Amino acid sequence: MATQTGLPLFVLGQDTDPHSEKGVDCPGELPAASDPGLVERARKAKEALGDRLFVLGHHYQRDEVIQFADVTGDSFKLAQQAAARPEAEYIVFCGVHFMAESADILTGDAQKVILPDLAAGCSMADMATFDQVEEAWEILEDAGIADTVVPVTYMNSSADIKAFCGRHGGTVCTSSNAKRALEWAFEQGEKVLFLPDQHLGRNTAVLEMGLSLEDCLVYNPHRPPSAEELRRAKIILWKGHCSVHGRFTADSVDDVRRRIPGVNVLVHPECKHEVVLKADHVGSTEYIIKKLAEAPAGSKWAVGTELNLVKRLGQMFPDKSVSFLDKTVCYCSTMNRIDLPHLVWALESLVLGEVVNQITVDADTTHWAKVALDRMLALP
Repeated sequence: MATQTGLPLFVLGQDTDPHSEKGVDCPGELPAASDPGLVERARKAKEALGDRLFVLGHHYQRDEVIQFADVTGDSFKLAQQAAARPEAEYIVFCGVHFMAESADILTGDAQKVILPDLAAGCSMADMATFDQVEEAWEILEDAGIADTVVPVTYMNSSADIKAFCGRHGGTVCTSSNAKRALEWAFEQGEKVLFLPDQHLGRNTAVLEMGLSLEDCLVYNPHRPPSAEELRRAKIILWKGHCSVHGRFTADSVDDVRRRIPGVNVLVHPECKHEVVLKADHVGSTEYIIKKLAEAPAGSKWAVGTELNLVKRLGQMFPDKSVSFLDKTVCYCSTMNRIDLPHLVWALESLVLGEVVNQITVDADTTHWAKVALDRMLALP
């Protein structure tokens, strides 16, 4: 006989657990996903708001949401686009929480950044909390090396972590400029603390900068390395990863090459080192899109990145064969929190004069995060 666990079990699509799913409930009536009028409702609400509204859509969003985006792109490009629209009173960011924070940091005080579902977070960003990073810095101080360490955080991090890097002489990087950011950091100090994605840090350091795997040390906040290990390391990699890109394996690459003779394997640098080593091409989301756009007709591609984007690329380039690198379906589950019902709810609320799910970053955090971002923007 089964024993009672005390944990609530929900039928799929029914009920929620407010303790584990924060931000799921809307302070209003969320339209049903089955409502056939959602597309028309979104169109009318967007029309009614006019130039007061600017909708940003990340590449990993579903098509039903992307169709209403004024601009699509990666996280930093979208935040910059928001900053370039000072006339837009409302910035609706169809992405995840850290992206909306970056938009709030870069936009004016009068602009309001809205995230249609507050549950749209980022597992990678959540792997490096402010308290954990502060404690790690104290451990570096105790090891006598903090003065030689320059922190660099990937854009996929919270505003708190960006601000931490700003306060400690560090910077931010994207997957496109990680090499430049690390080169700059090594000009400022002897060592780098790279947050929060170990794979991007390792792939950049080893494959683009000539460091060895022995120069890299993984910092586990739950089981910190010894002082001696920290002193030996050149680059200290935070033990974080992307839940989507981390799923791809070296076996995935071997398998797709068996299944599709002559295939080109194209992956994101957030993938594991062994996957990147087996790939034919490695680069940021923008690089992936550009590579496929320039590829000859009839060429075959297996792409290791988020599935919404891979499917969209297949539609954009029908003269090429575009496949998902893995056999397993792999959407970004938190990005997919932003769906048409949440977007319609957010837009219709704005039409009624109600600002919902506004993302705000406090003044001190904004200041220091912007210091780190400005250092990145000043890179040659």
